[in-house]
Amino acid sequence: MQRYSILWADDEIDLLKPHILFLQQRGYDITPVNNGAEAVELSEARHFDVVFLDEHMPGMSGLEALAQIKNNKPNLPIVMITKNEEEQIMEEAIGAKIDDYLIKPINPSQILLSIKKILDNKRLVIEKTNSSYQQEFRKISMAFLDDMNHEQWADIYKKLVFWELQMEEADNRDMGEVLEMQKVEANVNFCRFIKRNYENWLNNPNADKPLLSHQLMKKKVFPELKSGTPCFFVLIDNLRWDQWKVIEPVLNEYFNIEQEESYYSILPTTTAYARNAIFSGLMPSEMAKTHPDLWVGEDEDESKNNFEDDFLAKQVRKNNLNIKFSYNKIKKLEEGRDLADSINNLFHNDLNVIVYNFVDMLSHARTDMAMIRELAPDEAAYRSITKSWFMHSPLFDILRKISEKKVKLIITTDHGTVRVKRPFKIVGDRSVNSNLRYKQGKNLGFEGDKIFEAAKPERFFLPKTNVSTAYVFATEDQFFAYPNNYNYYVNFYKDTFQHGGVSLEEVIIPYILLSSKNA
Repeated sequence: MQRYSILWADDEIDLLKPHILFLQQRGYDITPVNNGAEAVELSEARHFDVVFLDEHMPGMSGLEALAQIKNNKPNLPIVMITKNEEEQIMEEAIGAKIDDYLIKPINPSQILLSIKKILDNKRLVIEKTNSSYQQEFRKISMAFLDDMNHEQWADIYKKLVFWELQMEEADNRDMGEVLEMQKVEANVNFCRFIKRNYENWLNNPNADKPLLSHQLMKKKVFPELKSGTPCFFVLIDNLRWDQWKVIEPVLNEYFNIEQEESYYSILPTTTAYARNAIFSGLMPSEMAKTHPDLWVGEDEDESKNNFEDDFLAKQVRKNNLNIKFSYNKIKKLEEGRDLADSINNLFHNDLNVIVYNFVDMLSHARTDMAMIRELAPDEAAYRSITKSWFMHSPLFDILRKISEKKVKLIITTDHGTVRVKRPFKIVGDRSVNSNLRYKQGKNLGFEGDKIFEAAKPERFFLPKTNVSTAYVFATEDQFFAYPNNYNYYVNFYKDTFQHGGVSLEEVIIPYILLSSKNA
């Protein structure tokens, strides 16, 4: 067991010998001093793992010693011990970034608890995390044997994300590898679940099915407009459940979370299909049929999301909503800053839709730019970049300004992304789309059943360019690669984040309802 070295400064240090003996018997090396000046001098000259400082000492006080020690060694943990319970003293010590605060008289157990909290925290957290996850591991593995429904699958995914973040926080790499294997197993079983049920969800009115993209506005957003409180609907594209969980603590200072739910993205899990379905309230084949002027097919070069505001306007009229609404799409940093500056103009609207494209840019930039690939080599780094961007983005400025008014805020997305690792060979002609997670076209050639095929697109409410059009979706962590240039595809796209196919990360996505905390 590692021995820790502790510096203890107290003008009555001789009276603390029983406490010091108690700690020495438990393997801690204690260096006692009876004044603040000596504590500062020793802390600078030698290595200590933690310092105990009495707040009230003659000559240099504990607070003065604290300031000097922190100035020299800002990362050295310090525990302040005092008889004084004045709030001002506590605030001054806490403001100086002490690690614990104890009130005299103290007993040995208090001291030991404080030391363990500071020095053994990581080990204890890892041990507890391991123990708790091992119990959860068995429950999750047993659940795979059951015929789970869409709600149970959403719960399983959220549990896996929870444990992934716990492992990451504890820097628990060994058990993290076990969790990664269980995530792979979960995705295998989830993709089977989607294969068995997705077509039935779309065609059977009585099927037990999740909320899907085209139902989101009507079933979740429009009912919130009845309260008379302005509603901001913020869609951050590609925002996965784990990315939401890392930005959630940042927003907790400004908003109360009223609902934290998930819904299922339609297939393909792409902006063109899923996001247009959200704003139109229609499935893709319905959009192509009823709004041919707005729907942009796979065979057209035009951007497929230029008409989201038109789709939204039609859905508002279809639902007989007499409301004022705005639509803003942010694709560049300057556009975000402009919206932040003019946000006060939106509070008189019943509904304000803000589509923020950054996470999508990040995922594509990670594919195309070597530097971003270096910055985000794995899931943890990808989450970290997302959080860092969010905290320094115009979007965060926008949300803080929104929080100053009495509003309802909805944060959601159109689909997630998955880190792809395994290539799947497919053959198609030049008309086949370029997405790595789904293919649409005629005469698609592939071997095996490790993908999800929609041979009859009409059953999946997907438009057909011609009679023999079919769709195929990559499952789990696969990505499509053509036999020609195969090695190039594999080397370039392996370990990148893609979307369009079937995985827990792409399909099960957050829908969060918040209200202003500080209005």
